[in-house]
Amino acid sequence: MIDPKIKTAIEAALGAFAEYTDFEAVALTDTFFEVFSSQEDFLSKVDLLDEVFDNNPEIDELREVFFDMLMINFFSQDVKKLEEDYLDSPEWEAIEEDTLDRGTELLNLLLYLNECEDEEIEPGLEDYLKEFLLVDEDEFQDEYRIYEPVIANQILIESPVDEIARMAESLPDDSEVKELFYPMMCFFSNSDFSDEEYAAVAESAPNPEFDMAVLEILIAFN
Repeated sequence: MIDPKIKTAIEAALGAFAEYTDFEAVALTDTFFEVFSSQEDFLSKVDLLDEVFDNNPEIDELREVFFDMLMINFFSQDVKKLEEDYLDSPEWEAIEEDTLDRGTELLNLLLYLNECEDEEIEPGLEDYLKEFLLVDEDEFQDEYRIYEPVIANQILIESPVDEIARMAESLPDDSEVKELFYPMMCFFSNSDFSDEEYAAVAESAPNPEFDMAVLEILIAFN
């Protein structure tokens, strides 16, 4: 099974990617649906996902954010077929260990948006940082380190998108939030874009095919 939001996000992300490249990514929609809805175990589904990207290197930059969505789909759909305490089992612990180097911070952001839906609250950057990631708490200093560029530049969500883009491009290449900085900050600045505002976001995007694909994923989850 595919979570309805994941299904919408896959379609929207591939559509956005195709709009800003010469590659017809939307042709892979059904292929991804088959992977996400497969009855295989999680690591086998990861292999199937990687096979799609290996066969279509034109969209390789979406590989890890699609891994994030595969993980979210597992939490929302696949887990229902497993034992109630599966996520606390040694088997799942081993899977987490095997996939430590996979995915991006988009996973946390999607988990947060799902929590907002469950609690019927509007997503907000400060809420995400302080109440979900707990960056102010001593025991969560890894999160503080990762999100320090976001914490230091929260005011940008009130700024024009070209200023967000300038900051995104200025972040060091080893920053774990560099590639997500622009779409994440744009999302928190305005999650209900008019056509004109959306066009402005696309025009200023440092990497439009990736940035707009991620933004579409966030919009689908909201």
